[in-house]
Amino acid sequence: MSGGTIHLQRPADHVALLEIDNAPMNTMGHAMRELFLQHLGALETDLEIRAVVITGRGKAFCSGDDLKEKRDAAAAALSENGLTSSLTGFGQLLERVESFRAPIIAAINGWCVGGGLELAVCCDIRIASAEAQFVCAGVNVGLMASAYRLPRLIGVARAKAMLLTGLPYDAETAERFGLVTEVYKAEELVDSAVNLAKRIASRAPLSVEATKRMAGRAIDLSPEDVAELQTSELSALARSADHAEALAAFREKREPSFKRR
Repeated sequence: MSGGTIHLQRPADHVALLEIDNAPMNTMGHAMRELFLQHLGALETDLEIRAVVITGRGKAFCSGDDLKEKRDAAAAALSENGLTSSLTGFGQLLERVESFRAPIIAAINGWCVGGGLELAVCCDIRIASAEAQFVCAGVNVGLMASAYRLPRLIGVARAKAMLLTGLPYDAETAERFGLVTEVYKAEELVDSAVNLAKRIASRAPLSVEATKRMAGRAIDLSPEDVAELQTSELSALARSADHAEALAAFREKREPSFKRR
């Protein structure tokens, strides 16, 4: 079993911070994935949580699946589908992050490699330390990662440059490409991510969640499907107590107090 762990903190009201800690490169083998999923499951059902920050400890954000574990599984019993299971397991983690109820912010502190880059792409917002490095490592290890999500995020041309070369890209280039939205000094990164999460958590929670759902699907929907989905979401939001509270706060010239109802 891996000696790594996932640290969970609550640095502010309605905000959770998950730190990947598996030196030296924060790989996410089976045990780490299970622990991460346990935390996500608990946070999903805790409706007091309105935003989550994910970061890494040490010199890496995340370097994806544990290749040694994957190699050992494949060598031990291909007949038991060890390799396929490992690949599927990491994919399930990515889908869980992508579909999480509340917004997730990736605070990319260092090396963001292979499946770790895919993990970051699955988050709703990405910010980075000036020391961060981004590597689409699939072609470096005879595999493939990010070939679906990354082009949708930064465009096909830039994505292919990253995907097909397997070269490292620095934080400044990642910001220019649109992979991250802000770059901070290393010592300011986590506080900046938490402040961003606090801002999101201060908005109407049902509205934030509906907006995340809508934005996540919008690129795949026809105008007709968008209109139908938007009507459904807006109808529910218009009947919410939080919308009524927002209108009252506007009239009374005060900050609204949202209750997620």
